[in-house]
Amino acid sequence: MTPDLLEQGAKRVEERMKALAAQAGQTASGGRTAGYSRMKQGDEVDTTHGRILYLENVNVSFDGFKAINNLSLDIAPGELRCIIGPNGAGKTTMMDIITGKTRPDSGTVFFGSTIDLLRYKEPEIAQLGIGRKFQKPTVFEQLSVFENLELALKTNKGVKASMFFKVDSAQGDRLADILHTIHLSDSLNRQAGNLSHGQKQWLEIGMLLMQDPKLLLLDEPVAGMTDEETERTAELFLTLKGKHSLMVVEHDMSFINTISDIVTVLCDGSVLAQGTLAQVQADERVIEVYLGR
Repeated sequence: MTPDLLEQGAKRVEERMKALAAQAGQTASGGRTAGYSRMKQGDEVDTTHGRILYLENVNVSFDGFKAINNLSLDIAPGELRCIIGPNGAGKTTMMDIITGKTRPDSGTVFFGSTIDLLRYKEPEIAQLGIGRKFQKPTVFEQLSVFENLELALKTNKGVKASMFFKVDSAQGDRLADILHTIHLSDSLNRQAGNLSHGQKQWLEIGMLLMQDPKLLLLDEPVAGMTDEETERTAELFLTLKGKHSLMVVEHDMSFINTISDIVTVLCDGSVLAQGTLAQVQADERVIEVYLGR
């Protein structure tokens, strides 16, 4: 792609975005243009076009069942996007595709404007800066909170390097900062297995944060939490917003109302509606297939 063509493409995107500004929330990409010029592939996340995640016309079938159907979606850097929809809507499959666990039959999946995620394997995608948290917390229960976070540090994981590894001052500061962020400063030496369900969820999020991800995918993070834990999780996510991009799949409407700017509704593997929570809750199609009356 030549610089002239790239510039022309960027201008077209800008003009299109202005034209669609008044319709934000009405398209699969929140009223924003999905396509944009591509530069050469690289390992650095280029967000100069204003998007950190970009899916276009993605399809995947399992034994004849179309789990993802012509799905197009994009997320801005620092955005906190909530994804809702009925069971079987394709929410988990979409995250599987983004993280390399599932390969689509067709379509485009880019991380920033230059990294084609379909060229990478699952571990490589994690290294690129995409972290994923499943619904059930997975922490090392026999280790302390500190040890769990220490293991998650971006360091040489070779046997010899691990045997002689010591946390330096910068890493210690980062550990302390994340402990504060995830509300576990007072549980530094506590065994992870003795934490509450909500605290284990926070610890796993902290372990992801130790990898300094640019995009976090979080699957039903408040399922099983107490009201107090849910409230503190909302505070945590709002703290992360802007520093990281977040995609949150959740069913708790009260929680979504607290944290969301834009909500995307999936149904039958594609985007059914998008906008603020109030907008999608008022959409007759969403009421019919998901919210009920």
